[in-house]
Amino acid sequence: MKVIDDLISSLDKDGVVQEVYSCVLWTAVMTRHWGLASSFRQEHPCHGRIRGVGEMRGKPAIELAEYALSDNLLEASIGMATINSLVDVDEAKCSDVNAGDILAEKGRGKNIVVVGHFPFTEKLKKVAKKLWILEQKPRDEDLPAEAAEDILPRADVIGLTGTSLINHTFEDLMSLCKNKFVVMVGPTSPLSPVLFDYGVDVISGIRVVRPERMLACITEGAMFRQIEGLQYLSMKK
Repeated sequence: MKVIDDLISSLDKDGVVQEVYSCVLWTAVMTRHWGLASSFRQEHPCHGRIRGVGEMRGKPAIELAEYALSDNLLEASIGMATINSLVDVDEAKCSDVNAGDILAEKGRGKNIVVVGHFPFTEKLKKVAKKLWILEQKPRDEDLPAEAAEDILPRADVIGLTGTSLINHTFEDLMSLCKNKFVVMVGPTSPLSPVLFDYGVDVISGIRVVRPERMLACITEGAMFRQIEGLQYLSMKK
């Protein structure tokens, strides 16, 4: 996937993998910094062999970052966490405004589509002219991911989950988002200006500031809202 290639090409190639935690909901990797990503895997319990298990620590970080290109979802999760650990975030270009507030401001009285079910969707229902939620595993009024081709062109404002980089749907989804205001959302989202070249207007991600608290939470099965030790940052184009 070209966007992954471009993200990897933008990284400082120095760095060694120091820590890898592949937990039930989240994957964390320590190289130059700590990076976090959602843990994705195939539905079948035998999700496929992971390359280099037990030998990732000490590898060149860029080698693990290339796992993001893998069709094995758990490998791709490890790769995206590694990419995030190698991004040198320019905090001068970031603010602490969260994705929900940005989408609410830009989408007031307009059509909003959110790809991924996020806690702020209830807030968006109150301000949007129309709100659609696309989900791989729909619940309640969600629409299935397969409806994207019909729904995304009808939106004015789009919230796009960063996990689209893990399952390699990002470029297909962005091809349906031309001339839309797009916010990439979630801890998997790399705070990298590379994404602006693909049509993303705002990246809302995280930086790990207290790794001991983050690790304590993700290794004990925390949902995102339960993870401590994170700083929420948004970078505008």
